[in-house]
Amino acid sequence: MIFGSIEAGGTKFVCATGTADGTVIAQTRIPTTTPEETIPQVIAFFNANPVSAIGIGTFGPADIDPDSSRYGYITSTPKPGWRDYDFLGTMQAAIDVPYAFTTDVNEAGYAEWKAGAGKGHKNVLYWTVGTGIGAGYIHDGKLLQGYSNPEMGHIFLQRDPSDTYQGRCPFHGNQCLEGLAAGPAVEERAGKKGTELKPDDPAWELEAGYLAQACLDAAMILSPDIIIFGGGIMHQEQLLPMIREKFRDYVQGYIDTPPLDDYIVRIGLNDEAGVMGGLLLAADAYAAK
Repeated sequence: MIFGSIEAGGTKFVCATGTADGTVIAQTRIPTTTPEETIPQVIAFFNANPVSAIGIGTFGPADIDPDSSRYGYITSTPKPGWRDYDFLGTMQAAIDVPYAFTTDVNEAGYAEWKAGAGKGHKNVLYWTVGTGIGAGYIHDGKLLQGYSNPEMGHIFLQRDPSDTYQGRCPFHGNQCLEGLAAGPAVEERAGKKGTELKPDDPAWELEAGYLAQACLDAAMILSPDIIIFGGGIMHQEQLLPMIREKFRDYVQGYIDTPPLDDYIVRIGLNDEAGVMGGLLLAADAYAAK
């Protein structure tokens, strides 16, 4: 049985075919421009590489509630051309197979739970920190969602008193996690690319503090068994020890967690997590049908 995966990002779509265990057979990358340009190329890939079901993980916000009248839509995204776009409906009309539809961060988080750093845990929180910030939470083996996916990248934080940056988020400015700690925020605040910053640059101390606050909020609300970080910012290897140390300071002994080296960890599947998650979700969708 061959399954399909779509990792729909703000800059590119990664489309793949593979098996139920997440092994990739064929793969292509398609630039994210407009729906009219991008989606026909996605459909053409799967017409040329037939599959039995497709798992979609999309940038958002997106409506992932199967009971909603707008299920499968990309909703209030600022990305030109994609607001209120019926992504799932367009795919279903072109290729009649079972689908799983969720966010890109849920897709990667699901793979981390099944086959990556979260394997063996029941409750797994996955953060991605890159151009934006998002999180997916697997609770007792199921993706957590209410009327939509939890938008944990937009939780409000206490801003560091030394931080005068006005914020990157178009909705919340410098009040939310994404506005203060996404990759573009780090670079705009520092005035240079993150890859040009030295490991001991003060920018990373600030970044670690904000990400540690996010971990604290998650630990208090969700009590995950493990917290996993992925995304481009986490290529800075000095960050994880700094996050753990600040998390310890913020907790002040109030809650017990596993040893922090095992509790706040790096992604296990790296750049393969999204595509693998789509294949795993597609296999689930096929089994459910």
